[in-house]
Amino acid sequence: MPVAVTLVVLAAAYWAAVFFVQRSVLFPAPAAVPTMPKPDATEKIRLQQPAGLVSALFLAPTSGVTGRAPLLIFTHGNAELAEAWVADFATPRAWGWAALLVEYPGYGREAGRASERSINAVVTAAYEWARRDGRIDPSRIVAYGRSLGSGPAARLAADRPLAGLILESSFTSVPRLAARFLVPSFLIRDRFDNLRALRTYRGPLLVLHGGLDQVVPVREGRALAAAVPGAQFVQMACGHNDCPRPWPMVKAFLDRHRLMPPSGIGSGSPSDKRMHPTADAR
Repeated sequence: MPVAVTLVVLAAAYWAAVFFVQRSVLFPAPAAVPTMPKPDATEKIRLQQPAGLVSALFLAPTSGVTGRAPLLIFTHGNAELAEAWVADFATPRAWGWAALLVEYPGYGREAGRASERSINAVVTAAYEWARRDGRIDPSRIVAYGRSLGSGPAARLAADRPLAGLILESSFTSVPRLAARFLVPSFLIRDRFDNLRALRTYRGPLLVLHGGLDQVVPVREGRALAAAVPGAQFVQMACGHNDCPRPWPMVKAFLDRHRLMPPSGIGSGSPSDKRMHPTADAR
């Protein structure tokens, strides 16, 4: 067989494999389902989707907030579960913020299958639930997406009014990342084009990215920040999955845009002191 024909056959086989296995790579099943926190620590919100009910975990503020609370809608990374993030949100809850940790279809105990469309649908449903809930201030809803979760967070910012957007360890688009592995754009089923979504967003934006990130290069985060006038970019001294919670930078961002509740105490956690960021506003 001529070399050229062999190369074409190998490329076709590689592309076919990529097409059929890409969702198992993009949405890997988490290694284990963690034990749920105590019942009084969380409230499970059930969101109706075409494939069935999908959950989100509502965490009320722990400080004495009067009136409706501001809300962080958090969308996690690809091999994670919402349940595993409950303890990490103790700090913003102490400021007077509520949190809504959204689970994805097919993750953990949830019905359905993960895809760009199904994840975006459940995140939009979570947002609409929050706007109707009497405990939440609908004018102070901030989306916070980490890694894969930056996709639905950016999409939500493009489609719904938000008071702010936080992206951590985020990427410009899946096709751009896949190009490093010689995967043509037309084969990508779940594109999560964050850069395109941000071109229609003109609200406050904080982009956090590890300078040592080997999964998503730091230049991806810088490109996202450059797409929104006035956005703030913070480079952290970490990689992709080893970054301590960046609560000091998050609080500074919320303070800067006057989103903190008057009764927020503003204290950080001990682990926050490990951060050594550099920041610039655009």
